[in-house]
Formats: sequence, C-alpha cells, structure tokens
Amino acid sequence: MGNIDDLLLETIQTIAPMIESKTISPVDLTEAMLNRIESVDESIGSYALVTPDLAMDEARLAESQIIAGNYLGALHGVPIALKDLIDVANVPTECASTILRGNIPRTNATVVEKLKSAGAVTLGKLNLTEFALYGYHPEFTPPANPWNLEHWSGVSSSGSGAATAASLCYASLGTDTGGSIRFPSAACGVVGIKATFGKISRHGVFPLSDTLDHTGPIARCVKDAALMLSILEGRDPKDPSTRTDPVSDYFGATCKGLSDFKIGLDPIYCSKGCDTEMSAATFTAVDLLKSAGATIVPLDAPELENAARHWLSICSVDALMSHKKLFPERREDYGPVFRALLEHGETVSSVEYAEATRQRQYTTALINDLLSKADVIVCPAMPTIAGPQSDYPPQQVAAVEDIGPLVKFAAPTNFSGHPSITIPNGFSAGGMPTGMQFIGRHGDEASIIRAAAAYEELTDWQKHKPL
Repeated sequence: MGNIDDLLLETIQTIAPMIESKTISPVDLTEAMLNRIESVDESIGSYALVTPDLAMDEARLAESQIIAGNYLGALHGVPIALKDLIDVANVPTECASTILRGNIPRTNATVVEKLKSAGAVTLGKLNLTEFALYGYHPEFTPPANPWNLEHWSGVSSSGSGAATAASLCYASLGTDTGGSIRFPSAACGVVGIKATFGKISRHGVFPLSDTLDHTGPIARCVKDAALMLSILEGRDPKDPSTRTDPVSDYFGATCKGLSDFKIGLDPIYCSKGCDTEMSAATFTAVDLLKSAGATIVPLDAPELENAARHWLSICSVDALMSHKKLFPERREDYGPVFRALLEHGETVSSVEYAEATRQRQYTTALINDLLSKADVIVCPAMPTIAGPQSDYPPQQVAAVEDIGPLVKFAAPTNFSGHPSITIPNGFSAGGMPTGMQFIGRHGDEASIIRAAAAYEELTDWQKHKPL
C-alpha cells in the first residue's frame, strides 16, 4: 500500500478496490482525510462544519461491514462531504446565513439516506453563498480557490468545488439553480453533474427556487461523478418532482467512445460575451473530439440567451415562496445580496412572471429541437475564467442587467431541466482552470457521461492537482 496521504489525492475509482480488498481501512482513510482538512482547509475555508465524530462512527461501521463480507459497493467507506443546505440528522443546516444559525434537522435528506445506504462516510458540511444565491452574508467568508487562494471559487456550491479540488473529500454534493454546480466545477477544475430536473430528490434540501433547483454530485473524474449519480438518482415519494426513469448503465457509457456520436456546436453562442480563453478551450476540445471520431454538427442557437434574461424573475419570486416564513419579518437579518433578491421578487409583476414562464417553455422546445440533430450540445460551462476574488465582492449586489450575461450558459438548462455535465478542459495563461459542459436530452445522462468520459480519456486535465 502506498502512503495513505498520497491516496487522499486519488479518485474513488482508485481507492474503492483497495477498500473492498481490505488493503486500506476506511477508518485509517477517514482519519487521514480529517487530518488533511485540519491542516489544509484553514487557508481555503471550504468547510462550514467538520463532523469528525460522525465520520469516524460511519468509517468504523463501514469497516466492520466489509470485514464481515457485506461490501456495499464502490462508495462504501469513502469520505464525502455535503453542501450546507442538505439536511443531516442532528447536524446543523445553516445555509451560510445567521437566520438559520442553530437550525438542527431531525431527519436526513433523501440524498443523505441514499449515501448512507451505500456506506459513504460523511466528513461534514461545506460552505456556500447565503441561501445559495451568489453573495455571502457579511459574517461568512467565501471559500478560496485551491488553484489560487486569491481567486474566486464559483457561486453557491463554492465550498463543494473547492473541497473536491483540494482533495478534502473524494466527492461532494452541490445544488444548481443557475449554474451553482457548473460554475464551481469549472472554476476549481473538477467534474460536476446537473442531472435532469427531478432525477435526484430534493427532499431535505433547503430551496432557493423550487422550480429551478437541481441537486447533484461534484467529483474528481467522470467515472466518480457517474458513480455518485447512480446512487443518488431515483423516484422519491417525498419529492413529487422526481422522475421514474429506466436504470442506465453509466459505467458502460464511459467506455463507448465517440464512434457514431454527434456533438452539436454553435460557435457564436460559445464565443459571444465569453472570455476568449474559455471559448478557445472549448473549440480546442471540440477539435480533439472530432479527431477521435465524433461528428460535429453545426447548430444555430442564439435564442438560448433569452432564458438568461428571464432567469431572475422566476428565481426571485420562487425564493419569496421559499422564505415566506422568514421574510419580510427578518428582512434586516439577511445579507445585502439575498435581501436584494427577495426585494426584487416583490417587484416582479404577474405579467413578467408569465412572460418568464412562457420563455421557459420556448427554451425547452428549442433545446429539444437542437438535440434532435445531435446527441449532446457542447458549450463553455461559464462565460469567465475564475478571476481575483476582488472582482466578485461578496456583499455587492449585482445590477439586474448584469445577471443575464453571467448565467447565459447555465440558465437555459435550469429553465428546461435538461442534464449537463461540466469537465475541465485546460488552463488559462494565468494558471486557472477552464471548463466546458455537455448538455443532453431529458433523462439521457448516459450520453453526456459518454462524451465527457471520452474527452477525459483523451486528456490529462483531471490529473492536475492544485495543492
């Protein structure tokens, strides 16, 4: 067995067989990961709360089960972490807000129950923006980007992206309402899946926008993300929005390659209003995919941007519904960014909301039409490289007209519910990760995983480590 500290930098695909064969102990692995968090996370700040007692109890249980011959699968005994808006029984869920300080749920979110059933070890709760928007409450510090501690780590699932990239957990859970799995994944150079709306239960996950929210995994490689998805997905009676989809062979999809596979690309959509290094990384990746056998299908999709222009109307009104027991009575207890969202929601007229709803229907039909011509659509994961944190003041309220351009690549699939996977595809001249996403048909996560895995096999971006 190699040095256990070196194993902390590996993927689940590497350590799972070692756990199964008893080459490595879940107890030793978890203890080493907790030690790494203690030594490394002081400079990153990805964790809101570390739960060492819970983690060690779960690690000891996993070890006893494995010794007894009851191996539960590739996540058994593997240390993971959760965004701090996902309920874990008897552990605080505070959503990075003083309003929920001391809020201790009695039960687990459905996704937590699924992870526990798979034998995963819970290391703790990860930092996020206040109530999962884009700004931080003044009493909370944004997580740093492991690639450059002075740089932005993405929006609301920032702690999840940073912790996964910094090898402070093997995988994590995040949520995505307007890019919050995809932005941190791209900013921190990891893999994130925003599955089809309803693919993964949101029961026990504090909502930002109940009609736009998605829960999903962030991991170090495509196969790890696919493993997490296979465990998390499924119909949940406690969440009426969940789907009943046939079981897919995600691991089989990772081995199919690109023969007879069509990738749709709109070069104008991918470059207009996008950092040139981010769009160039996408075009370079597409050329590589073409050389490996994929057919590149030209698409014309400029109207996708219209979804971004209406995103704030739906998100703000939905957020008002989620916070109706807290707002406006506790208006002054919110940080400036989230308070501004709720106040904006109060100004949205019924006509504006109806227009946004109509745009959702149009966007869904448009993406369905594009995907009738290709198996997946490729585009950047976000329009900017992760720049200095000073470019993203944590309490600065963005102008309404600035929101749309930021979510131009993300909002369309939050509107439509189509699945997307984000993967690293290079580095900027300044050494920060770039990222792209593959978008697929409703319920067809297998195709986006197939495309991402094929690209990952052609490159070694996922092997680069920030620390």
